[in-house]
Amino acid sequence: MRSWNDSVHFCNWTGLTCSPTNGRVTILNLDSQNLVGSIPPSIGNLTFLNAINLGNNSFHGKIPPEIGRLQRLQNLTLDGNQFGGRIPTNISGCTNLRKFKASYNEFNGQIPDEISSLLKLEILSLGRNNLTGRIPASIGNLSSLSVLSLGRNNLQGSIPEELGLLSDLTFFHVGANYLSGFVPSSIYNLSSIYFFSVASNQLQGELPSYVGLTLRNLEVFLGGVNNFTGNIPASLPNASNLQQIELGVNGFTGSIPGSFGRLKSLVKLSFEFNRLGNGEIGDLNFVTFLANCTNLTLLGLVENRFGGELPKSIGNLSTQLQFLTLGSNLIHGEIPVGIGNLVNLQLLGLENNHLSGTVPDVIGRLNNLETLYLNQNNFSGSIPSSLGNLTKLIALSLAENKFQGSIPPTLGNCQKLQLLILSSNRLNGTVPKHLMSLSSLTIYFGFSYNFLTGPLPLEVDNLKSLAELDISNNNLSGEIPRSLGSCTSLERLYLGSNMFEGTIPSLENLKGLEEIDLSHNNLSGQIPTFLGKLIFLKYLNLSYNKLHGEVPIFANQSANISLVGNDDLCGGAPQLLLPVCSKEGFKRHISKKVVISIISGIIIATLLASSFVLYYKRKSSQKNCTTSLNENQLRLSFFDILKSTDNFSDENLIGVGSFGSVYKGILSGDGKVVAIKVLKFQQQGALKSFIDECNALKSIRHRNILKVITVCSSVDYEGNDFKCLIFEFMPKGSLDKWLYPNLDEQLVGIKKLTLMQRLNIAIDVASAFDYLHHHCEIPIVHCDLKPSNVLLDEDMAAHVGDFGLARFLYESSDNVLQSQIMSGGLRGSIGYIPPEHMDGYVSRLGDIYNYGILLLEMFIGKRPIDDMFKDDLNIHKFVSMAFPNHFMDIVDPSLLFEEENEDDEIEEAMIRNFESQTSNKKKMEEFLVPVMRIGLMCSTTSPRERMAMNDVVNNIKSIRDSFIKFKDRNKQTRR
Repeated sequence: MRSWNDSVHFCNWTGLTCSPTNGRVTILNLDSQNLVGSIPPSIGNLTFLNAINLGNNSFHGKIPPEIGRLQRLQNLTLDGNQFGGRIPTNISGCTNLRKFKASYNEFNGQIPDEISSLLKLEILSLGRNNLTGRIPASIGNLSSLSVLSLGRNNLQGSIPEELGLLSDLTFFHVGANYLSGFVPSSIYNLSSIYFFSVASNQLQGELPSYVGLTLRNLEVFLGGVNNFTGNIPASLPNASNLQQIELGVNGFTGSIPGSFGRLKSLVKLSFEFNRLGNGEIGDLNFVTFLANCTNLTLLGLVENRFGGELPKSIGNLSTQLQFLTLGSNLIHGEIPVGIGNLVNLQLLGLENNHLSGTVPDVIGRLNNLETLYLNQNNFSGSIPSSLGNLTKLIALSLAENKFQGSIPPTLGNCQKLQLLILSSNRLNGTVPKHLMSLSSLTIYFGFSYNFLTGPLPLEVDNLKSLAELDISNNNLSGEIPRSLGSCTSLERLYLGSNMFEGTIPSLENLKGLEEIDLSHNNLSGQIPTFLGKLIFLKYLNLSYNKLHGEVPIFANQSANISLVGNDDLCGGAPQLLLPVCSKEGFKRHISKKVVISIISGIIIATLLASSFVLYYKRKSSQKNCTTSLNENQLRLSFFDILKSTDNFSDENLIGVGSFGSVYKGILSGDGKVVAIKVLKFQQQGALKSFIDECNALKSIRHRNILKVITVCSSVDYEGNDFKCLIFEFMPKGSLDKWLYPNLDEQLVGIKKLTLMQRLNIAIDVASAFDYLHHHCEIPIVHCDLKPSNVLLDEDMAAHVGDFGLARFLYESSDNVLQSQIMSGGLRGSIGYIPPEHMDGYVSRLGDIYNYGILLLEMFIGKRPIDDMFKDDLNIHKFVSMAFPNHFMDIVDPSLLFEEENEDDEIEEAMIRNFESQTSNKKKMEEFLVPVMRIGLMCSTTSPRERMAMNDVVNNIKSIRDSFIKFKDRNKQTRR
């Protein structure tokens, strides 16, 4: 944009084209220039414009009504920005408009009927917005329309019959809305359509038997996640150019025609989660014919009723096949040895069938396999040692079979395993030490319900990042190794029903433990005090051991504790119903209770006095406080909150923090879903945190900061003070849940953030902090940025929340090194606290340090409190040692195997081929390394060397835009 100055004639400015005859501007092309701001109304003065392209920038605001003056305009491209508001009705004034592309924005409201007056319109692309209402039937009047893309909005109602009048339509995408009813038969008669997507709606009915005859030019046919029923039309293969057929998650019945084998261009075939098959021999005969589909990369048949045996011809399928899912059917017999021919398989799912016999050694030839599910079958014999050749494996489940013999040590070669399940078999022998070298295990490691003997190897301390360890119900003996205390990421630990003896070791470093089962062993001694300090503990089972002595008071009083079968225990919380300890212990107990009572009394008296003062302050300034939060603030009572959360039910509990619990609620007035943060008065500092958060939130407004709807300051039914904050509900949860999904979420393949999603989240968070630091009336320092305080909305946009530790910077200095304040104490969360906070000073640069740590965490998939970071090693040093040449060795493995999101492929349109992911690592390195450079610069020890937040925003946006262009080039190449 340097050329945009008075010394250069505007016709020579970058992005402008002028008419050679009259010198008027005819084209404005600023695509992908990292620009911000809004479109000024004066755009309407450029009446000779015939093309405007502002795509892939960061423009916001509304489209000015003056756009309707541009009667010569033929191309209006606004894709990939943050434009909002309604689409102006007077766009109808652009009577020569041929292309209107505005996907990937924040437009809301209804699609205006006035669009129907744009009779020359050829492309209408409004996907990935927040549009509501119905699809206007009047769009059927646009006789020149060839592309209609309305996917990923909130559109409702039925698909208008009038769309069947669009005889030139080639691209039809209305997927991922809330459409209902039937697909009009007139649309199935549009022979020009090659891309057809109605996926992820609430549509019903049967596909017409003639669909392959009328839609004979089809290349992509997407109808998954609906309520379609009936048979798969036998005519579908008559559309000989078909490349993708996805009809999963419906109610289809009957068989799959063998004629699908005629589709030589077929790349992706998915009928997952239907009711296909009859549970009989011959259900899978069609697989034989699919051998002719030499480009097939995905065959999805999971969760149907297919019976019979796996045909031997499965080995004749395309060697390009990457994903084969046949789980949850009624298949019996053995795995054909020919499966070893599918050398490019990345995922093989045969779980939950009736397969039997031994697992063939040839599976060890599938060197590209990342996920192998053979669980819930009747396999017998030994676990093949050849599985150790699968060095790319990320997930392996062999649970609930009849495997015998010992665990092959060769599994220790699978150094990328994050999930390993060998439970519920007949395995014996000892636990191989080689398995304990799998430091990659982060999600789950389980071999419960077997016949394993011997000790748990001391090398268990290598599993530093493991979240869940289940070795219960075996015959393991010896002492529980103290080295288990190095597994600092553990959240669930199950060692029950073994023969462990000795005392319970002090595992005080396992601060994140939520569930512990050590029951039915021979453990003795006292219950360690560290168990009483676990603030996240929800379940503890120490029953049927030989424990004795006084039971500690547990930090989480609501935790489920079981101590039965230990006759010599005493004391503890009253609800445990244990006898009082001996007199000496009783005195100690009483004296402790007295001290606690005195301290509690002082705290309560202080809170009551503070509340009394606050009450009268609030009375005198109630109007100012209320309107500062929201001019039209809802008035909610304790009863309203109680009703909206179903009496604070556990089902509505979505989070627990230091100063409060967060519940999902539904407001009775308008049915709006909200998140309600309820203050814990008994927690010291909670009231101050509440006031600080109110003060911070009432003065800020930004799209990437969690919006507070209202507050409630009332009393409960017992006369106790009750305070809560009501926020917008974020349906996708916290970033923490996406970075560290639990086992169930990982098994079904959800909650994996793509590179694009991580870049967008990084930009959103940085934009929020740039606003807090430089664009608020009084700059605000957040002081507590971490993944659990970053919340994601329906579109995966990030919103920063939890301002309980925020501080105002009242100094006027613009110098961030000078603008700092003394804090009342150490502020922040362990692992994210900047070094200078140790001296009590907080500043904007401390937030930048928090952000840098978060950025490193997002892309390597390790918490900064991981036990590997000890002594002088922290997450910053860990990344800097690998940077840049070996950074890809420590990057989050899920980034290297991410699959292109289907809708990202669709929106830029004209998908021709399904992209191979085998060389993802090299492709992504050029984008990941500069992101990590930013993370390292932000989290450096010296505050003076950290990047400014506005530079962070611009740099990551530039990386994201380069990545988008890279993907676009790939799509163009595929075309």
